[in-house]
Amino acid sequence: MGVVERIMFFMAVAVLCVASSTAEVYKVGDDKGWTTLSPIPDYKKWSSTKAFKVGDSIVFEYNPQMHNVVQVNYTDYKKCNTAAAIRTLTSGNDTIPIKSKGHYFYICGIPGHCAMGQKVDIRVVTHVTQTPPTAQAPASPSVPTPSSGPSPSADSAPAPSPKKSSAGTISKGLIGKFGFVVLAVVAAVAF
Repeated sequence: MGVVERIMFFMAVAVLCVASSTAEVYKVGDDKGWTTLSPIPDYKKWSSTKAFKVGDSIVFEYNPQMHNVVQVNYTDYKKCNTAAAIRTLTSGNDTIPIKSKGHYFYICGIPGHCAMGQKVDIRVVTHVTQTPPTAQAPASPSVPTPSSGPSPSADSAPAPSPKKSSAGTISKGLIGKFGFVVLAVVAAVAF
């Protein structure tokens, strides 16, 4: 097999690897992050424009002296209640890998912040459809935790309409994808 054929073969393998690697990293609130600074980002609108899926990650960036991230169930999300928190994050740069489909609810546990709008619900779907929001099936009655999968809950929540948007989305491993192509060329020439 000649050098050109090897390069073409390894390029095809690299393209297949890149095409199958579609995980995204979403920064909550895009450029503003997780904040109560005026104007407070519309986190409900922000999440409704995203198509979260298993394998993606969400990132909360905030001042840890001013905010935190508390995962709660739907009822506590609506009431801004942290008493039965699923977990609390306080690093200021929290990355949460999405490991299962379902609905995730996060609020800021600092008194008054959630009531001001610092809360977000993340709906993770199996696949994205073009179904209008009024025709969608009701949300699954579960509150999964990223590390343990779905767990039963009596709470359910209305599902935001997921829409694919590149705004505020960081392609996970973009440099790694470019690295695949470089590696394929190097491998083809070396062999």
